[in-house]
Amino acid sequence: MSTSANEIDVVDVPAESRFVVHLDGYEAELVYAVHDNRLLLLHTEVPDELGGHGIGGRLVTAAVARAQTENLTVVPWCPFARRWLRDHPDVAASVSIDWKSPPPPTN
Repeated sequence: MSTSANEIDVVDVPAESRFVVHLDGYEAELVYAVHDNRLLLLHTEVPDELGGHGIGGRLVTAAVARAQTENLTVVPWCPFARRWLRDHPDVAASVSIDWKSPPPPTN
């Protein structure tokens, strides 16, 4: 893969509640939900073939940008998104983040 992370386009697909990157025949995504002025980050998936190029971070950054635009509180339930935001306090500081709300139980 010769594309740098800065050249990667992240697309918000609201009808599917996910941010998506299509690159080199692969798809990466960050699944989310919007509820009560909160942007819930649920799951990030980046294929191994796209790993190590900052794509996961680009997905989280796109979510933060949407939260800024719509004045939403980010709720990082996805472990990757939570870790990435903790590792990038400059980005995390740009929005309100709810670090404490636990995800709903899974059945």
